[in-house]
Amino acid sequence: MKMNLYSSVSLILFTFIALQCLPFTIQQATETCISALPLNDLTFNTSLLQCLEAWTSENYILRYARTVENTWSFILSAPDSNAFIGIGFSTNGQMIGSSAVVGWLPPNGGQGQAKQYFLGGQSPSEVMPDQGDLMIVNGSLKIESVSSRLYMSFQLTVEMPRKNILYAKGPVGFFPSSPGIRLREHQSMTTTTSINYVTGSQSVVKGSPHSMLRKIHGLMNMFGWGIIIIIGAIVARHMRQTTAYFYGYLLYYSHILIQTTGFLLGLIGIICGLFLEKQTNASNVSTHKALGITILVMGVLQVLALRARPDKESKYRKYWNWYHHNVGRAMIILTISNIFYGIHLGQAGTSWNVGYGSAVGVLALAAIGFEVRNFLKNTKFFDFPA
Repeated sequence: MKMNLYSSVSLILFTFIALQCLPFTIQQATETCISALPLNDLTFNTSLLQCLEAWTSENYILRYARTVENTWSFILSAPDSNAFIGIGFSTNGQMIGSSAVVGWLPPNGGQGQAKQYFLGGQSPSEVMPDQGDLMIVNGSLKIESVSSRLYMSFQLTVEMPRKNILYAKGPVGFFPSSPGIRLREHQSMTTTTSINYVTGSQSVVKGSPHSMLRKIHGLMNMFGWGIIIIIGAIVARHMRQTTAYFYGYLLYYSHILIQTTGFLLGLIGIICGLFLEKQTNASNVSTHKALGITILVMGVLQVLALRARPDKESKYRKYWNWYHHNVGRAMIILTISNIFYGIHLGQAGTSWNVGYGSAVGVLALAAIGFEVRNFLKNTKFFDFPA
């Protein structure tokens, strides 16, 4: 009893101390534009710097100024989250074709490294180190850590820098290393900011010409193949577990209507995906595309199966039932996997994963609930109407 009391008091005391230290830790890692710049070894006048809260959710702060004629100085700061940080300069607001400055501190405490990269595509092999069209002043590019924040500074020789700016944060625990110094897929800002270097203001750049097509592709496939088709399968399963003949017929035709709706929405989504691939010249979607076409073929076979359904008294009816049910189950498994893979490829973010994952979770709980209810009631199966 004394030992349990001692452990409880120790846990409470430890928690209290941790909570007291937490604000101090957050304060050290968080910065605003009114915070003093804790760098002393810069070669330019920091009093000229203008400041922007560039990526609010990640607490990225960008300071910049024209410190010498045709020379612009930049300082990007971000919390030191054991990952690389990056800033890209784009001609059209898109990542592809941009030139970026990326910096990191090795985990072993060595000297920080920063390089220019050319963003030729979305795959790591298309992001080329030591390439790009930014005229970086020799010796100006460096990165250091101060008070749990990274500060990456550099100077560009240019009359006016590109106004469309992108930001990136690398995966935790990964750092580019020799010989390739390649970057892996990273978390990037979902929108591009446009900076007015004269007034010091920034605005959000409108989405890319393909952003709406990408969103339609994702939503149609998610709702068509990934939600409505699953609902139709649950209805069909519940139909087979009801003893009411009329109710069974009603659910049967509801099943057909729901699956047809899901198929048509999914078909629209796949067509949008094919157009999107052609317009963006994406090179990393071959697996996603192959899975999508496989799902479409399976969906077409399911539709055609209705035309070839044997009569209820036919000896082949049980084989048709086996085929129809198991192809449907396999299609649902492939669909869920491919949707999550598509969210990953499109870097749609946590909200899409959580949203779709929640929908699938609710449908799974509903299916389990129906199964348990009918198991407890020992309900007999009602086969497809003839």
